[in-house]
Amino acid sequence: MDQHYHDSIFFLLDPRGPFATTDTPLPFTIFSGQARRLARITGHGEIATKYRIVRNQIFDFLNVSSFAEIRKILANPAQCKHLEQRAYTLLGNMFGIKGTEREIIATVNNYSRTADGVIRYLRHKVLANYSSHIEMTNEIDAISSPAKLLLINFDERYHQKARFEAKRKLMLMNLAGSIDQRERETDIENKFAKFLNFLNKHVWSNKTRIGELEIVYLLSQHRPEDFSCREWKVISRDEAETIEPTKGQKLTLIKRRRFVAGGRDIPIYVSIRKKTPEAKVLKLLRKGEENPAVAVDDELGLMGVLKSSQDIQAFQQHLTSSAIKANSFMALEDISDSLTGTSRRAKNIGSSASTPMLKFFARLGGMRVEFIVHTYESYLNYTYQKDVSHDEYEVKRIFDSGVANLLFPQEIYFLDMKKTRDRQLRWFRHQIEEN
Repeated sequence: MDQHYHDSIFFLLDPRGPFATTDTPLPFTIFSGQARRLARITGHGEIATKYRIVRNQIFDFLNVSSFAEIRKILANPAQCKHLEQRAYTLLGNMFGIKGTEREIIATVNNYSRTADGVIRYLRHKVLANYSSHIEMTNEIDAISSPAKLLLINFDERYHQKARFEAKRKLMLMNLAGSIDQRERETDIENKFAKFLNFLNKHVWSNKTRIGELEIVYLLSQHRPEDFSCREWKVISRDEAETIEPTKGQKLTLIKRRRFVAGGRDIPIYVSIRKKTPEAKVLKLLRKGEENPAVAVDDELGLMGVLKSSQDIQAFQQHLTSSAIKANSFMALEDISDSLTGTSRRAKNIGSSASTPMLKFFARLGGMRVEFIVHTYESYLNYTYQKDVSHDEYEVKRIFDSGVANLLFPQEIYFLDMKKTRDRQLRWFRHQIEEN
């Protein structure tokens, strides 16, 4: 397990740690072979402290005082049902969920859907060619109850893989709950609506209707050695329908809005996002952080693509003046500009320092919004260039951060993650260049 996971709850998934999911569940007696192995691992230092804290939390959650009592619960369906109801109440209070019992249960069960969504995203995107290797056990996929998932870890009827996935799902649900609590505390839903309203009212041209987009294509030629953009031109949708791209050529659709600056009507392709809970969970995992307030600083974001650096400067000026019209000063923070030719320092695991972009955070109206701005050329490189493309970046950051090993340990899934990483990068590169 990567070192940065040892200081967080993620150590619970360590295949060599005190809570490792082995062939048999955690011991019910102090004289078993498992118990002796546990004593050797925990010792008397920090690991022992962490083990004791987590063990006590398990006992509190299940309302028992020893692992031996858990066996009695497993044999008593009525007690299991009571524990389920009690667990929803405890978690509802911990995460500050308001509402009826049914509403609390629905909210906690939604954390289960987020946890499953994280695994499904990796199965269908980053690890698509290994989907069958990492598919979740049906029984675990179907369970949302935190109490049931926890009890499975002690139930010898369940296979090692199923018990690991129950534990992993609980951990991901915990992260989803922390994210949901922060979103409610920071009022992110209203802020997102407020941000969209600001753009529609003050930034985009009032000559067009809300949501009206002009569809055009970028026809680009790419260098054979690294598939970087050599030249490009904007073509209409009708013209694009008559073109069949040849080797080294790409046809990229962009849907443009417009804004007015300096008397000019300037087109801009915009992708506006609010990070999904699944994306936030993955970011916490990559950072080795449990606290979304620390690790997730880009909940609201906008990516803009414009023709030239001149248009980018006009857009930046237009943004700040639009904020004044909205009766708010706009402060630009953490500015990083590698479009000017200077190299960018890659802060995130798996990212390329050679990816040119203008990146900054804009603080306005009680919000902090991340802006990433490209020229047409840098956007085409961000999409297609070797070792720079976003698809390759997605693969690298999942593997290089240790997330793939954490969620799919080789001891259970029998995948060599170094070889898998290299194969996936080659596959994505082939998809980009040949399709």
